[in-house]
Amino acid sequence: MGSELISHHLIVGGREVTLLEGPAGWGEISLVAGYPCSPEAARRAAEEAATVGFPAPVRRAVMVNALVAGLPIDAFALAGYPAIKIKIKSLADVDLVAQVRDLVGPGPALRVDANGAFSVETAQVVAEQLALLGVELFEQPVASLEDLATVRRSSPIPIAADEAVRTVADAQRLRALGAADVLVLKVAPLGGVRAALEIAEVAGVPALVSSMMETSVGVSAGLALAAALPELAYPCGLATVAALPEDVVARRLLPEHGVLRLRNIVPDADLLERYSAAANQAAIS
Repeated sequence: MGSELISHHLIVGGREVTLLEGPAGWGEISLVAGYPCSPEAARRAAEEAATVGFPAPVRRAVMVNALVAGLPIDAFALAGYPAIKIKIKSLADVDLVAQVRDLVGPGPALRVDANGAFSVETAQVVAEQLALLGVELFEQPVASLEDLATVRRSSPIPIAADEAVRTVADAQRLRALGAADVLVLKVAPLGGVRAALEIAEVAGVPALVSSMMETSVGVSAGLALAAALPELAYPCGLATVAALPEDVVARRLLPEHGVLRLRNIVPDADLLERYSAAANQAAIS
């Protein structure tokens, strides 16, 4: 498989990115510090995109959510989205959720992601408070599947799993434990679009798709996954390209009115040259 691929090693927005160019298109490997994603899984996902391509879509457009990661809150950036995802790390951050709700009103759905930051006891308290704010999903409030199951049993709002599921075996345990109401899928940590579709099927709960803050190449793989899911009840966390200071395509993969539409993503040759790791190293030296 490797002989079919051309690797482009880049520095994009200060982040190491490897793009794989192959007969079926382009794949991306760009890991996030501190986020659980094995390099081997990310490589498999990128190779799949470049050599095999993506499964046939069942939809051509996908609703996406906006993202709030802290203060200040940009009200203009949230306009037009059907849902908003809010990152929290502490009990005090529930106030941030309340501020977003006050700002946007009752219309957009709110989803809160703790990235496994809480103990079971704190997560239970936070879930009660989020319910009062009309939050529709509490994503990864605790780290393990066992703790997710405990929180879910008492939670007044649905619980979503993300980092706790990386394999088919994890998905089987999620289902057996009743650990979550929703599964969040990311292409790179799961080893590709097809692997993610299998994991979603085994988990047996509704799924949505999120990104790892990739360039438009990586986000296009997430969009392909969202487009291939048999059912898609929730907006997806794929409206992240605008948060990047740089990209590898001239026409970035950006949503319009809260919707991303499928299209072929091909990096721009001039941008590949500009962001090549060799060019960046030469500029530094």
